[in-house]
Amino acid sequence: MTSRPPRCSASNPARLGVLFALLVLNACGGGGGGGDTPAPAPPAPMPPAAGVASGVSPVAAACTGLAPGAPAGSGINYANAEVEPFAAIHPANPNLLLAAWQQDRWSNGGARAVVSAVSSDGGATWARTLHPMSRCGGAGSGLPGDFERVSDPWVDIAPDGTLHIMGLAFNGGALLAGSASAMLAIRSTDHGRTWSTPAVLVRDGDSFFLDKNTLTADPLDARFVYAVWDRLDTRNNGPTLLARSTDGGASWEPARVVYTAAPASGTGSSQTIGNRIVVPTAGVARGVLVNVFLQIDTVAGNPTSRVAIQRSADRGLTWTAPVFIAEQRAVGTRDAVTGQTIRDGGIIPSIATGPDGALWVAWQDARFSAGARDAIAVSRSSDGGSTWSAPVAVNKVAGTPAFTPTLAVRSDGLVLLTHHDLRNNTADTASLLADLWLLSSRDGSTWTETRVNSASFDISQAPLTGAGFFLRDYHGLVSAGTTVLPVFAATTGSLDNRTDIFTPRLDAVTGASAAHAARALALPLSAAEDDALRRAHNAAVTQALERRMPGWEARAAALAQQQTDPNRR
Repeated sequence: MTSRPPRCSASNPARLGVLFALLVLNACGGGGGGGDTPAPAPPAPMPPAAGVASGVSPVAAACTGLAPGAPAGSGINYANAEVEPFAAIHPANPNLLLAAWQQDRWSNGGARAVVSAVSSDGGATWARTLHPMSRCGGAGSGLPGDFERVSDPWVDIAPDGTLHIMGLAFNGGALLAGSASAMLAIRSTDHGRTWSTPAVLVRDGDSFFLDKNTLTADPLDARFVYAVWDRLDTRNNGPTLLARSTDGGASWEPARVVYTAAPASGTGSSQTIGNRIVVPTAGVARGVLVNVFLQIDTVAGNPTSRVAIQRSADRGLTWTAPVFIAEQRAVGTRDAVTGQTIRDGGIIPSIATGPDGALWVAWQDARFSAGARDAIAVSRSSDGGSTWSAPVAVNKVAGTPAFTPTLAVRSDGLVLLTHHDLRNNTADTASLLADLWLLSSRDGSTWTETRVNSASFDISQAPLTGAGFFLRDYHGLVSAGTTVLPVFAATTGSLDNRTDIFTPRLDAVTGASAAHAARALALPLSAAEDDALRRAHNAAVTQALERRMPGWEARAAALAQQQTDPNRR
């Protein structure tokens, strides 16, 4: 794929780089994606500033993660590129923050290491740690982190102050001969000064691939920690697995299947993805585990998606049947000028709960424009997840793609949601301008908008993967009092340091500024519109799964053929 040509224009400095209110980064670099187009040597990266959690990569420059004697791997490594952060805040000490991210992203999946950062002053300064979840993270042969690459970092802080981090480590391509994947978890009981040896929650060989993990520390009892993920097989099935700790992460029970997805028709393949548990601390569902996920059902080779939750009233021992919230009808995000894709969070729902026990779920969905572009859909439950409101679109500008939502609820009940959009992009093919927006609402019907970054950043300078320009499938969002702290990756304008993890503090977010109304689906789609949207959604999901799991589309086609011809093997 040809990368965008480098561009440096004194007349248009906002196109390259990021200028946040709390930092100054002024550099000019080349196009995104590691193509062959020559670029002028950029200036050296600026040192970390206030509002930046990341720094120069701590990974040894020559580290590939390969085992000794292994043949050279493939893919482009983007050294100093940090992507896909998540964050947590201590529920009783708002000065204690934890974030983690992929360090040095590879073009064809995963990163060289996971790095975390701890702040004890509310995000003003950060202390970083490189973790032995991979060989480049410092793991030696035979240790739990003896893997080539690591991905999907997730964090939480228990009510007793224990810090938890989880990651997906792997060797080789998904489901390829000789490949392996594992879910690893570590903890710190001294606010991040020291960390435990990684615990292996599960390890699989080349018959399975583990994906999209999250970890939740029970906010009502620090002894209980829950980890969930999906486990994909060679027939494109992917049940939800759970591992549980009852001693604050010191040890873990064996992982087990808690939900096996199946198409409503009874034929075809099915998987979950984006599993994440929240635990309401008030209301009718107080103490109940609520796991959100996207269920992808593939019948006759065509995938469709539904957003769902399931619940456990006994701390994960038993689980209810799923409650389906709504169809998910995302079509993915592209540069309207060039057609280049952006890897977004299109198949990853977000969930949050607040002081009243209400549950909120958000996801990308194109139904509001009859398939023209994705919006940010939100649904709410006030009865512990038994029933859900009809989804509404909450992003302010309806005429531009909006993507990768992250939800949180403040201690005073203000609902917070961050998302990206492309409203400030131009027709210039040498850049792809994006912004991060913070929405807030008291009732889910009216929302106010705050711009997080003070100048658009050029997403075409992000690491280029098979799924497009990649900054994250998710990002972090925490709050304390009226201060909101988004934690997200954005480009910097320097080829030597393509991305950083930014943590700007947004003070006095009250939700009292000029509001816009959420948009309901005014009229049912016509048969032609519905069919066009169905086709576009099928194509987007197929593309997303194929790029996560190479060979997915061919396997789906073969399985569809078997369904129509039972004698074919």
